[in-house]
Order: sequence, then C-alpha cells, then structure tokens
Amino acid sequence: MPLLIRLTHRRMQLAMSFVGGVMAGIAVLGLLPEALEVGETKLVMIWMVLGFLVVFLVERFLPSHCHDVAEDEHGVTCGHEHQLTWIGTFAGLSMHSLLAGVALAASWQIGGFQTALGVFIAILLHKPFDGLTLIAMMRIANIATSKAHLVNFIFSLVVPIGVVIFFLGGEVTPNIISIALAFSAGMFLCISLCDLLPELQFHGHDRVYLTIALLLGLTVAWGISSLHSADEHYAKMDESIILCQHLP
Repeated sequence: MPLLIRLTHRRMQLAMSFVGGVMAGIAVLGLLPEALEVGETKLVMIWMVLGFLVVFLVERFLPSHCHDVAEDEHGVTCGHEHQLTWIGTFAGLSMHSLLAGVALAASWQIGGFQTALGVFIAILLHKPFDGLTLIAMMRIANIATSKAHLVNFIFSLVVPIGVVIFFLGGEVTPNIISIALAFSAGMFLCISLCDLLPELQFHGHDRVYLTIALLLGLTVAWGISSLHSADEHYAKMDESIILCQHLP
C-alpha cells in the first residue's frame, strides 16, 4: 500500500491529526483505565511516564518519523533533514511496532476482543503512515523497488512478533498486564503528541480542518472505549472465581 498511496501535504496532515486523536483517546480512555483497574495507581503512572520517555528518547536519538511527506511532479519530498539512513528509520519504527504488539496482547489478555479493539484500530490506522515513512526514506535513498517490498514485508511482521513475545514471556500476572498497559498508554500518548504538537507552529493555514480531524479521532476513541464496560468485565471475573471456589 505505501508504494501505491499518493499523498499531498494537506491530506497527510489531516490524516495524522485524525490518527493522533484516536491514539491519544485510546491511551487515556482505554489503556490507562484498564491499567488502573488491575494495578496500583502510583505504579501505573510511573510506567506510563516510562513508556512516554522511552518513545521520546527513541525519537530524540533515533528519529524515525517523517510525516511531512508529500508527492508531486518533482517526486518524493520530506520536510525534515535526515541524519540517518532508511535503516535507522526501520530500526526506530520497528521498536515502536514491537511495543504496539505488546500493548495489543496485554489489552486482549485483560478484556478480550472488546478491550483490544481500540488498540487494534489505533495500530491499524497508524501503521500505514509508518510504512509510508519507511518507503519514502527508501525512495529518497534510491533503493530498488523489490528491496523496498521485502523491507516493508518484514516491517509488517513486527507487531505480530510483539504479540508472540508477550505471550511467550512467561506467566502473565495482573501486575504484568497493568505494567504493559500503562507503558503502552505512555507510548501511544508520545506518538500522538509527536504528530499533533508540530501543527501548532507549522500548520496554522488549516487550523480549522486539523482541529475537526483531531476531534473526530477523539470521538472515535471515545466510541470504541464505550463499547465495553470494565465493571461488567471484572464482575464476570469475580463470578468465575467464586464458581471455581465452590467446585469439588
């Protein structure tokens, strides 16, 4: 898909505002409340800050996002000065994707399909832009199309690998789930803010449309988080525990 998509600067920014709203909303309305349900408040907040900090440091020292990508009659352009090659971009994006896979697995473990749906949609919406970033960097470096396809295919496997690592990492306790969800909430917040905050300084010409896109993204996140009730989920868990205690 990234090889087929033709995006203008305006379309890219509108899309990123929407996706940034979804990711911020999922972090605050979905992941964080679930983490607080099964973990100590102070510990959850510490792990959320750590998740934010890890992604921040990755972006600071291993920059991987170039969402100021546009295609016109002059070819592919990117509005940033790149000190790293596409390999650095691949490494940074892969780390993000691995952690996203962990977030998806943790949300599934705590609440099944309904809880994991929000995380899945956030990943589904954001990953094509990561793929587009990677492909754009490879185009700038004049990498052969066949190699770009191979690298993009490998990148597409990183989220599933993160899921597998979570489930194969040993016994999954409520404390581990809480840590994973809180860390992921911080990670989602940092990624969304990396996309949203530059708009305040550099995209004043489309401020109304960008704001509407952001609000739509937050609305989608709120709708997803409203699909399930955490109280009902934990009530069912308590009923199962009581039932097991009465079994011979």
